[in-house]
Amino acid sequence: MNGVEEEDPIVYEIAVVVPRRNLKLENEGYDCVEVLVNEFRNVGFVVERVFGLHDEFIKLAAPLETLGRVAAGLNMKKTTHIGVDLQFEWEEIEAFVRQSDGSLFSWCERFQCYRHLIHETVNKKNSDITLKFDGKEIQWEPGESLLQRLELEGIVKQVFPLHDETKRKKLLRSWALNWWDVTTQPIDEINVYFGTKIAVYFAFLGMYTRWMIFPAAFGLILQLVDFGSLKLLVFPAFFISIVLWAVLFFQFWKRKNSALSARWHLNFSAGTSHGYKLSGSEWNCLQPPMELVKDSGIDKTKEKEDFQRYEWFGYLRRCRNDAIVILSIICLQLPFELAYAHLYEVIKSDIMKFGLTAVYLLVIQYFTKIGGKLSIRLIKHENNESTEYQADSLVYKVFGLYFMQSYIGVFYHALLHRNLMTLRQVLIQRMILYEVFENLLENSLPYLKYSYKKFRAVRNKKKREKGSTGKIQFATRVEKEYMKPTYSASICEELEDGLFDDFLELALQFGMIMMFACAFPLAFAFSALSNIAEMRTDALKLLVILRRPVPRAAATIGAWLNIFQFLILMSICTNSALLVWLYDQEGKWKIEPGLAAILVMEHVLLLIKFGFSRFVPEEPAWVRAKRMKNATQAQAMCSKQLLRSISGGDKAFGGYTPRKTSYGTNKTD
Repeated sequence: MNGVEEEDPIVYEIAVVVPRRNLKLENEGYDCVEVLVNEFRNVGFVVERVFGLHDEFIKLAAPLETLGRVAAGLNMKKTTHIGVDLQFEWEEIEAFVRQSDGSLFSWCERFQCYRHLIHETVNKKNSDITLKFDGKEIQWEPGESLLQRLELEGIVKQVFPLHDETKRKKLLRSWALNWWDVTTQPIDEINVYFGTKIAVYFAFLGMYTRWMIFPAAFGLILQLVDFGSLKLLVFPAFFISIVLWAVLFFQFWKRKNSALSARWHLNFSAGTSHGYKLSGSEWNCLQPPMELVKDSGIDKTKEKEDFQRYEWFGYLRRCRNDAIVILSIICLQLPFELAYAHLYEVIKSDIMKFGLTAVYLLVIQYFTKIGGKLSIRLIKHENNESTEYQADSLVYKVFGLYFMQSYIGVFYHALLHRNLMTLRQVLIQRMILYEVFENLLENSLPYLKYSYKKFRAVRNKKKREKGSTGKIQFATRVEKEYMKPTYSASICEELEDGLFDDFLELALQFGMIMMFACAFPLAFAFSALSNIAEMRTDALKLLVILRRPVPRAAATIGAWLNIFQFLILMSICTNSALLVWLYDQEGKWKIEPGLAAILVMEHVLLLIKFGFSRFVPEEPAWVRAKRMKNATQAQAMCSKQLLRSISGGDKAFGGYTPRKTSYGTNKTD
């Protein structure tokens, strides 16, 4: 919903799923679903009930006034026209900045209001209320949320966001099906419809693909042109250029990210936990213990020591958990990966290699699942400030597993056997086949799941209605959306959504093309084509195949930025080793002028990597100017308000009245 005005058409954005049944008229007043619908109307929702083949769907929409009252009650902060974030007040609605589509609240803010409202259906009486459902009695206790009680009883099956058909079709035309604009995307519309986190991902993917044109063209020239003896000069030049390209790209991405945040009126200091499936009771390590907060002000020295102890114990626990993950990877996964790479090298039969790869893929799936579960258990004992920090901690830990399984075999072929042809074959297999297979898998599997659910629903309906011979179809859009899969992560759905897998795919691709650029320059061209297709297939996946995702309010790409920076450092080391290998083909490892130049070049590139942040500011000048202007305006308004308070006389200062003299100074009566 757009935070719609009263005259605007109602847009239903949330659906509650309950079983469909034949309700007896004499029991309607006591039926728990009827009571739930009435409670929804009492808290301000516009309700529509839709009956499907097997379930009933309660569609919810909230008028603008309802959302505004809830936002004010939640003390939600919004950006004002002077650039300052203030607590929202419904009576001062004109003081707050609207979204790019004219709506007052963003999708993240609306979802937060919806989530609060649907759990406001509490029993306000002092005694239990007995409700009925298909002959079963349910006790609704005082102060208990009716929705939570029905979820525990299995009556409420799911609560999920609904697509807005008008906006969805508009995005399909202007974005997903618009192949003429190769890398251009309606980022503002994506932000309005899907939320900040998904919009930031597509902004990053679009910029990354556009910047990929230069190394793709350079790599294509290297692959097609035979430079002969000049390759010892051309490959170092290519290596230097791609490192500079990567460093510059991420510096300019930080600038773009800052510009997007300013354009969307995002506050980096604001809480980023909105939009998560996580509830506060599930994780008890997000904030300092309540006893520390309650005791504040009693003994300042003891209070400071308690907070410092809490802070450093949190750091130590995090370091301990990271050490556990790293040692597990080194002691368990590394030997397994090396054994697979060695067997793949020595086995001559293609059939045996195929069988070995099948066993490897099967076992590695269990390794990854076990590693993900271990990471989740470790994260529960960390003092992370918000769910975004928890998600970042999970990304760091799980990426170590994927880094090992994706690159260790390539390192084995590159640095131990020093076989350039085998290395290129492995890179082609892992890049081209992986990209094609991954894209087919991530888009076909959700569709197959959706088709199978529809088939089962129709088959079960026919079994119950044995006399029916007509064709059974889904008549309602909400039931079709209910059948669609969710935008979920392959690991830890509590903390991450499908963006984890999308960013993981980009990071593994970036590491592959950067760390082995000198061995296979053509990889950049393949990646550019793959990313162009990825933008459209991801858009179709979100708009057509999957349900509307739960919004997330994070304003950056989070831990993935540090992972990309780490991969740049790794690429400097690995490409330097590849250049040494190309230069010293006899394997004598003599420090001759060529090898010495490569070592010097490596150190210079490392210095450039860390020094470029000084030359390219992370924040554009217009963003800094706007921020300073807003700060000046806010200070001026606060100064005027303070002067008005001072001029209030007796009311402001309890009898103190300043009196002006002839010289313009004040004297006290």
